[in-house]
Amino acid sequence: MSKSIPSRRYGFFAGSFLITLLLYIDRVCISSAKDSISGDLNLTDIQMGWVLSAFALGYALFQVPGGALGDKYGVRRVMTSIMVLWSIFTALTGAAWNYISILAFRFIFGAGEAGAFPNISRAAFSWVPLKERGIFQGINFSGSRLGAAFALPLVAYLIDAWGWRVIFYFFGAIGIICSVVFYFLFRNKPEEHKAISDEEKAYILENRQQENKTTKKVLPLSRILGSKNVILAMIQYIGSNFIFFFMLTWLFPYIKAKYNLNLVTTGFYAMLPLLAGAVGNWVSGYTVDAIYKKGKWKLSRQIPAIIGFSLVVIGILTSLYMKTALGAVLCLSVAIFGADMTLSPSWSFCMDIGKENSGKVSGMMNMAGNLGSFSTALAFPYLMAWTGSNEPFFFIAAFLGVIAIVCWLFMDSAKEIRYEK
Repeated sequence: MSKSIPSRRYGFFAGSFLITLLLYIDRVCISSAKDSISGDLNLTDIQMGWVLSAFALGYALFQVPGGALGDKYGVRRVMTSIMVLWSIFTALTGAAWNYISILAFRFIFGAGEAGAFPNISRAAFSWVPLKERGIFQGINFSGSRLGAAFALPLVAYLIDAWGWRVIFYFFGAIGIICSVVFYFLFRNKPEEHKAISDEEKAYILENRQQENKTTKKVLPLSRILGSKNVILAMIQYIGSNFIFFFMLTWLFPYIKAKYNLNLVTTGFYAMLPLLAGAVGNWVSGYTVDAIYKKGKWKLSRQIPAIIGFSLVVIGILTSLYMKTALGAVLCLSVAIFGADMTLSPSWSFCMDIGKENSGKVSGMMNMAGNLGSFSTALAFPYLMAWTGSNEPFFFIAAFLGVIAIVCWLFMDSAKEIRYEK
């Protein structure tokens, strides 16, 4: 009988799950607090769109620098620093006194959060065996969805109890505590962690994707952007983020106003697509690994992503024909289940082709995706103002899903980015 391998590495899986849980709780607070903030600071929907998009812009612009810092200086130091930064600006959001102040705070908050997923991706390159990448990414991203899902009704309740400012102070303080815990528990590589047995270290080292043993020169951005794989990954990720960021920002006020719901009831409706997203991550992670174990590396990334984007298109378009809040939300839940099925293959793909530069490569993909998020936060209120209808926004989201399917047909995870032609 073969001896079982110790599984202390799953502590890294759990830690990344909890970080993404906190990441999205901090991020989604503003959606539940939108009406309270708008009322206190006298903001229009267009101005609130810019506040929401300020986060996405900061988040997009600092993806690559955040990932590059993790590649160069190590995830432990960089991740601790950015957790402290985003927690400070979570708290400062509660201290905003006018439109300009909250715009600035949300931009820097987004810049602070930007390095989180690229650094987790870089850490996973060292910690996660290749055949476990899919389920790791599924667990990791499900934390973000569950955090956002439960934050919506929780924050709505806390706003009634405490007021909107206090919730930002509260979650900012929790983030500072978590950053300290992370620094003391995490190590950049399993080889450096005293709690990991020699047997498990040997297993991880043998089964993880190997670093290039050539000279350790920096992979330039021009080389990354010269890769067709990277360009396609960036384009398809815009489609995923465009619809998902709507769920984080405008879904709550959209269904609250359209169906005349109260604050807490809206929170429970708005959490359904995010719960569906968490399940989508688990299903996708399992599917990625199951197909990979059959020797189909390329298909293990393509099949879950293409199925996911197909569900995005179907869910978005059918939601337009629903007459009730529940019907519309259930259709959008199908769309988010599909959108989140694309995350595990997307981030696994970045590790496949980026290897020891996966922080920078995944940062490039996530930067593009969050430029999609930036456009979402503005497109929804502007299109409504220009056309008097929400439908154009949803048609654009469905069209981006179709483009993403085409991208995945030409993406090849076996073609890593090389230092030289």
